Amino acid sequence: MSEDFENIPVRHDMQTVAFYNIENLFDLRDSKFTNDNDFLPESAKRWTPKRYENKLRKIGFAISNIGREETGKAPAIVGLAEVENAKVLEDLLDSKHLDDLDYDYVHFDSLDERGIDVAMIYDTNVFEPLHTETFTVILTDDDGSPDYTRDILLVGGNLDGEHVHIIVNHWSSRREGQKESEFKRLAASEKVSEIISSIHSEDEDARILILGDFNDNPQNESIKRLIEDHSLFNPFETLRSFTRGTVKHKRQWFMFDQVLISTNFFKSSKEKFEFFKANVFDADFLKQFRGPFKGAPFRTYVGKKYKGGYSDHFPVYAILKR
Repeated sequence: MSEDFENIPVRHDMQTVAFYNIENLFDLRDSKFTNDNDFLPESAKRWTPKRYENKLRKIGFAISNIGREETGKAPAIVGLAEVENAKVLEDLLDSKHLDDLDYDYVHFDSLDERGIDVAMIYDTNVFEPLHTETFTVILTDDDGSPDYTRDILLVGGNLDGEHVHIIVNHWSSRREGQKESEFKRLAASEKVSEIISSIHSEDEDARILILGDFNDNPQNESIKRLIEDHSLFNPFETLRSFTRGTVKHKRQWFMFDQVLISTNFFKSSKEKFEFFKANVFDADFLKQFRGPFKGAPFRTYVGKKYKGGYSDHFPVYAILKR
């Protein structure tokens, strides 16, 4: 992938919709509402102003280049995972590589136990949000107490004059084991299914994009059910390989981050957006460049050890074309 994005002509007939898990974007303040003790200047991770600014600058640079090779411009819409609050989004949009772009954001605080939420940023020149809403995934622990996770974000609006629905997700992790935690991701999948059905009840030809870190691969049950129940298309099904994915764990690649699209984006029409392509944005600057983890995402932290990178995930994107 070429990384000289400077001289690419701007394609006004194309828009990029992306998703990026930005790995623990916490501010520097101690919040009594979130479990942010690891991300304070005096914590073991020493989350200092300098490290915070570096993270903002790097994430901003990455975001500004997603899809640029094809479109010559920054993405129209980016779903985000692992943001602490609205303050970090404001700081991100004010950072070096984004402050001259006309981005705004949609964010709601959730009850997630780690204090991280999903959000969406968008270019106000091409996207106008008309409806924003969150949905809670109801889970319980073995003892019957509530297990709070990230809410699912729905944003409906006009993308370059065309009405679309964006559903942003960050499903429960596999920390307790894939099988042991699968019921949580199936619950999130069921909630997304309800959201899609609700949208279709008002507009059966609604155009829908489902973005997220699903913590499951395209062939896992949680994703397959959504695809089959709502006739969606998953371009990331064929992109995963032994040498490529969005996150790497124990030397194995996983395609946890995906963009699913409703199949009406394949209807041929000069007036409407069509699906053009999708990809993992794994430019070389986002990768570990040496050592045993060469080629894996260049992370901000590994455990408590500061690495100064971007994120433990690569972004993903889909390009729509008129």
